Amino acid sequence: MDIPKIKYLRNASFQDKLKGFFLTISGLTIFNLEFFKQLFTLPIEIEQIKKHMSELGVKTFSIVSIMGFILGFVLALQSYPVLERFGATDFLPATVSLSIIRELAPILTALIFAGRVSSGIGAEISSMRVTEQIDAMEVSAVNPFKYLVVSRVIATTFILPILTIYVIMISLVGAFIAVIMTDNMSLIYFINAVVASISFGDFVPAILKTYVFGYIVGIAGSYKGYTADGGTEGVGRASTTAVVLASLLILIVDMVMVKITVWLWPSIG
Repeated sequence: MDIPKIKYLRNASFQDKLKGFFLTISGLTIFNLEFFKQLFTLPIEIEQIKKHMSELGVKTFSIVSIMGFILGFVLALQSYPVLERFGATDFLPATVSLSIIRELAPILTALIFAGRVSSGIGAEISSMRVTEQIDAMEVSAVNPFKYLVVSRVIATTFILPILTIYVIMISLVGAFIAVIMTDNMSLIYFINAVVASISFGDFVPAILKTYVFGYIVGIAGSYKGYTADGGTEGVGRASTTAVVLASLLILIVDMVMVKITVWLWPSIG
């Protein structure tokens, strides 16, 4: 697989940076095509996929738990004074839950997942590249792309939606705690208001796009790691640029998918 590699130069000119940008786009496109080619060929590394899903889930579980609770807590505290001005505090559960489910939980979980996981994947695979372990796998008749890349990308694609659902639940817990600190609202009323405000068009598209975000995290980290060079300096560079690339792609894709959801809103709702 011939993937263009970018030469990182200090004090690079604008032309070099522009060339590097297009090389990244072309290399990432070729890398994606190779992934889908390898995805539908046997054997499937089931054990490696399970291993990576377990490891990646454990790595991010604690930080997304804290983030989710603070997200719901702060959002409820900030929304209450605004709604109170208009005498609409009864709409606080619906307002908070819709904001969390439709946008905040998916995008923030994906960005934290990218920072924690994409950098780890990039560092791990790049260290294998610069120490020639990947070359050794090729000599040993082992498909390194399928073993190292495909299994990780599948794992990130399917673990992120699970983490997002968990973050939504934790965020609603944090929001309820904030509500009972500011307003005399019962748990039953809060739950009923949240359930009544959520529809198919709110929950399902938000979760479906996290599959795309998970794929982006895995493919960006794997691409930067697999094409790394330059020794130990290249390992650090692959780790940091993987996070930047994954985060940027997540934000761009989210903008596009939100627009698509708005277009499809009449048919979904």
